[in-house]
Amino acid sequence: MQNSYQIRPLTPAEILTAVVWAAREGWNPGYQDAACFASLDPEGFWGGFLDGQMIACISVVNYGQAFAFLGFYIVAPEFRGQGYGYALWQQALEHAGSRVVGLDGVVDQQDNYRRSGFELAYRNIRFGGVPSGVLAASPEFDVQMLTALAAELDTLDARVFPEARQAFWQQWLGAEGHHSFAAYRDGRLAGFGTLRPCGSGCKIGPLVAVSRPAAEAVLARLLQELPAGQEVFLDVPEPHAAAVEMARGLGLEPVFETARMYRGPAPQLETDLIYGVTSFELG
Repeated sequence: MQNSYQIRPLTPAEILTAVVWAAREGWNPGYQDAACFASLDPEGFWGGFLDGQMIACISVVNYGQAFAFLGFYIVAPEFRGQGYGYALWQQALEHAGSRVVGLDGVVDQQDNYRRSGFELAYRNIRFGGVPSGVLAASPEFDVQMLTALAAELDTLDARVFPEARQAFWQQWLGAEGHHSFAAYRDGRLAGFGTLRPCGSGCKIGPLVAVSRPAAEAVLARLLQELPAGQEVFLDVPEPHAAAVEMARGLGLEPVFETARMYRGPAPQLETDLIYGVTSFELG
């Protein structure tokens, strides 16, 4: 590894470069994903630079005082296997301090992650394709556009994410191209979700609901915003059978999977409420 190698936080323009790299890797991040999460932790994105040129990137985004999420770990192909990525990995993880750190990594890298103290919690599966199934949204739900963070959303989100993330939600709900809706039953929040554009098609995530009918009510409304003939992607926890069945019922097929792993005690989350993960890269 050359002595001129430097590691530092990324600028906003360099974060956009990391998003482009992630798209080239086939991860297909949403256009606004990184900007929304960078607003929560401006120093959560790191790069490795050789003679002033970025050759590696990673994100370790801190949420509050107890949790962080690692993603965007990419080394330019011609510099892999030379220690640059691991040096960046180690320094970026210091940014998390003593926080529990989560990641969604490719399955064949599990052993490498274990050597850094991460343990497998469960798998996530990405389903994708042009929807062919039909959702029969129940009339018992009142589905409304979601434009502002409400106390009820914060409460439901706390059941599926280990830290409050109000700053993220403020950016997420107002991001360009995002369509967010919430389902209410008898005046109470039963589910919420977002459809957003990506390099290829659109993603739905998060999609969180207290029941499958509530999830389908939100999903049916979100799909009305999907351009005709365009692919949609839905990332679901493999242990959540109802979410897997719902994705398959839309005619979507598995296209990718990740290993959800944690360094430190795994958060006690209600994964049976997660019908769509927000982001493999950023939690």
